[in-house]
Amino acid sequence: MRRSAEDGGRGRRALSAARAHCVVLRSAAKDLLLVFAIALTFAGTLAAQDDAPRRLDSGRFTAVYFPQDDLLAHSLLKAAVANDSFPWLPRPQQRVLIAIAPDAARFHAWAGDDAPEWGAALAFPDSRRIIMQGRSASADAGNPIEVLRHELAHLALHERLGNKPPRWFDEGYASVVAREWHRDDVLAANVALALRGTPSLDELDDGFRGGAVAEQSAYALSYRAVTELAMIDPQRGLTLFFQYWENGKSLDGAVRQAFGLTLRAFETRFQERTRQRYGGLALFADMSLAALVLMLLILPFFVARRIRDRKRLKAMLIADAVAERAERESAIAALLGESQHDPDVGRMEEER
Repeated sequence: MRRSAEDGGRGRRALSAARAHCVVLRSAAKDLLLVFAIALTFAGTLAAQDDAPRRLDSGRFTAVYFPQDDLLAHSLLKAAVANDSFPWLPRPQQRVLIAIAPDAARFHAWAGDDAPEWGAALAFPDSRRIIMQGRSASADAGNPIEVLRHELAHLALHERLGNKPPRWFDEGYASVVAREWHRDDVLAANVALALRGTPSLDELDDGFRGGAVAEQSAYALSYRAVTELAMIDPQRGLTLFFQYWENGKSLDGAVRQAFGLTLRAFETRFQERTRQRYGGLALFADMSLAALVLMLLILPFFVARRIRDRKRLKAMLIADAVAERAERESAIAALLGESQHDPDVGRMEEER
């Protein structure tokens, strides 16, 4: 979450949950030694169990972890070193510390009080460190290699542009780098997108201050916005854009120089293309869901009516049968009564 000076200079927060991530900028005083100090805090109580934290160095990365995450730490650093470049940016040079928390309690203790419960990873660009959950993380945390790639993208972007990128661009670029194609699935089923339309870029930043559902939508739309921006120049993508933005002062100026249109014009293009591509799908999904809910609501009444109609039909058949039997018995009784009062019939009976 990007914060102003009035907000205490806390900067921007990047979290990963169900493959969602955010960045938290902290004070530069909380540098790389902080995580080592945190880890060593637990080392004293765990040393007797041979469960003290370990350190692994590879390339420009250092991982601090506990023994149960040994395999995960080696896998993460191997993937990070093998894929240590980021689209449209020069290769990063800064060293990065990756602290792998052995459980959720220590992850939140290291992350701080403002980290949401659903967070699975955080990047601190000012101090060039990442905190993420280890193998104890839930399945909703996503692929840890993808999660780390997302967080490293935040650090690479910050190394090039500092605090210039707004929240929507920061998160959108990291999602593009991590190839989080599942973001499109969120837009395809986004009912709010179909009913209220695509938000503006400023509104995207506001979306990151909402709950988990609102943030998932903000991540997906930010991913789509950065993708749309890169598609304007298929050959060079964001290469020129980053050059102009690094040397210039504003996002609007960089967009004008790199793509020949204003930021407002790009925003309109992004909104229209997103609405055309996903608005109908979301509305169709909403209508299908509404039809299913309506059917589930009506079905009990339909079944109850069928049962009631069957009971009525059965009662009518029984009543008809009773009435028919009574009518038959009444006719027989009438015939017998007439025979008793007929004199000819009486004489015939006496002669017999």
